[in-house]
Amino acid sequence: MTQPIVVAALYKFVTLEDYVSLREPLLQAMLDNGIKGTLLIAEEGINGTVSGSREGIDGLLAWLKNDPRMVEIDHKESYCDEQPFYRTKVKLKKEIVTLGVPGVDPNKKVGTYVEPQDWNALISDPEVLLIDTRNDYEVSIGTFEGAIDPKTTSFREFPDYIKANFDPSKHKKVAMFCTGGIRCEKASSYMLSEGFDEVFHLKGGILKYLEEVPQQESKWQGDCFVFDNRVTVRHDLSEGDYDQCHACRTPVSVEDRASEHYVPGISCPHCWDKLSEKTRRSAIDRQKQIELAKARNMPHPIGYNYKQSSSEA
Repeated sequence: MTQPIVVAALYKFVTLEDYVSLREPLLQAMLDNGIKGTLLIAEEGINGTVSGSREGIDGLLAWLKNDPRMVEIDHKESYCDEQPFYRTKVKLKKEIVTLGVPGVDPNKKVGTYVEPQDWNALISDPEVLLIDTRNDYEVSIGTFEGAIDPKTTSFREFPDYIKANFDPSKHKKVAMFCTGGIRCEKASSYMLSEGFDEVFHLKGGILKYLEEVPQQESKWQGDCFVFDNRVTVRHDLSEGDYDQCHACRTPVSVEDRASEHYVPGISCPHCWDKLSEKTRRSAIDRQKQIELAKARNMPHPIGYNYKQSSSEA
């Protein structure tokens, strides 16, 4: 039997003053280990989701941990049967997850980490304000019981949402979560800077919670959106039933795909009447390239282009 492909979501907030010079060696380490996916590096740290063989992932992690700054890098794993990425990339960024607020630095100030096994007790406290820091299309797939959906379309909108809706003098306890832990870690740093006193965030994010908390004890409802070609994973971290519309990037369910407005790669019930002619034409051309490559048994010509320019581990 062929070995399953290991998908590793990893990140670490750590000062990397030499991040520009790290790009090429890191890319070479990924290539040497047969790794696909994207890693982002910035002065504030590293973030990304990658995939490969067991040996390849172990080799990449060993390479990273040769740098003392990376020894405690956070990483979660799941498995799939088909390669979920098409390319190998290392990108230089201003932020490894873009909040857009100068001075917010989890390396200097961050909220209280909550282990997955302690999360249920925390969010069951009626005094705790539970906020999902992810974007609307992610929340629509699944979230924690009782969580508030900010209905943001990008993480940059999160600070304005908090300022408009919450008051540090009234909301004493705040708990936040995200896919892999990185967004809520940065969000906690931001909220502390805004005067919120007790700020908690789920260590390792939803993916670590699904890995460690038995389903019968879980407060998670639905699937979890992931930033690779699987689109979603279930509570047992197996691949979900969702696909993704190539035109608007919205996850599409089995029911969505049965709609007359669903045309693979071109439109779905969420966007069929909203797409500009330019976007529609681009989607049609893109789909033709994909189908032609498939017919010729050639590599995927383009790859996915998710709403986020990065995977948010």
